[in-house]
Amino acid sequence: MADDYVRRTAITRLEVTDVQRDLLEDTITEWKRGCQIATDLAWSKCNIKSDVQPLAYDDVREHTDLGSQHAILATHQAAQAITGCIERRSKGKKTSKPTFIAPTVKYDTRSMTMFEDGTVSLSTTESRVRCDLALPDAEDGYQRQYLDSDEWSVTESTLTARDGNYFLHIGFRRHKNDIERNTAGDGTVLGVDLGIENLAVTSTATFVSGRELTHDLREFEKVRAGLQQTGTRSAHRTLEQSSGRELRYVRDVLHRASNAIVNEAFRYECDVIAFEDLTHIRERTGASWGHKWAFRTLYEQVEYKAEAEGISVRQVGSAYTSQRCAECGFTADENRTSRNDFRCVKCGAEANADYNAAKNIGMRYVRRGQQSSRRTGDSQLALKSGTVTPSGGFTAYPDGFEAEFMDKPHPPRANPSG
Repeated sequence: MADDYVRRTAITRLEVTDVQRDLLEDTITEWKRGCQIATDLAWSKCNIKSDVQPLAYDDVREHTDLGSQHAILATHQAAQAITGCIERRSKGKKTSKPTFIAPTVKYDTRSMTMFEDGTVSLSTTESRVRCDLALPDAEDGYQRQYLDSDEWSVTESTLTARDGNYFLHIGFRRHKNDIERNTAGDGTVLGVDLGIENLAVTSTATFVSGRELTHDLREFEKVRAGLQQTGTRSAHRTLEQSSGRELRYVRDVLHRASNAIVNEAFRYECDVIAFEDLTHIRERTGASWGHKWAFRTLYEQVEYKAEAEGISVRQVGSAYTSQRCAECGFTADENRTSRNDFRCVKCGAEANADYNAAKNIGMRYVRRGQQSSRRTGDSQLALKSGTVTPSGGFTAYPDGFEAEFMDKPHPPRANPSG
């Protein structure tokens, strides 16, 4: 059973030729089409793999160039996506039929073979391709702890295309020991901070600007106030039309923002997206009522989209996340020099204030897991260049992922006042 295993993912860039690139691109295109065909057929009918597969397999094979195993996996992916929608609906939330647009394709042990020489064989729409894994030279690279271990075995993996590169998110699993069987799951956490200047900032340094939304909310408010003051029947009709346009616009902005957050979590193989507690966010940020509604709507959109991908969404306490230094932990009001700027008066670390807060929010969830009697504490925070644990242990991502100096742990610095 799935609960009997500990699962991990090692992200590794592939070295591909032009011919291999074309085959992989074709496979991704056909995979998305196959998943959509299976979803269209099974929507409102079934969501169990054993039901979706016989219903949709023949159509996927007939209308795509996918091989037999990938056609099966596409029906399973459709079943998983529909199940996520059903779970959301059971919680009283709105849902719609899933669409597949991400440049990814799933692999299992039948469609992918790992070799000891550092290469991998992948099925495509035409033939198998054998690619080199861009592994670090050091034998203790983080991928090696899984690839070279008899304890970990390869399981379902995901190929992702990004900026002309191909990254294989290799899935590994091992049996849980007796202690781990009684604990809840651990994994990689993405921290998210919400605000006015930046609608959302992630611990992996993705910034979703809030300036346009703030400007337009103010303009809508001015128009609404003027029409309400006029008070005529015509003004009332115009007010209703204006409110409808405003609502559609804001929802579109939030839709794009939530997609960016979920895509970031998917890209970095995160198991949890952590937000700060939204209860008093209006007081903390000085946001208008419109912003408060937008924050909650954004959270709900991320929640249902992430759940469809098997990613949990949680809230953590918000106290001092904007005053605490994510580098050394020193907390003081003086650290927040302005709305946008953070500079620790103890260690001197400088960062965008919202980015610093996002890392604090994510790390707070990681630490909460360590303090819980139900979890192993084996969690880590996703940063732009790697993952970090509360003890300062840093694991870099493979070549091809952007690096940022502030993400990496620094040696202790002298207290400027000491």
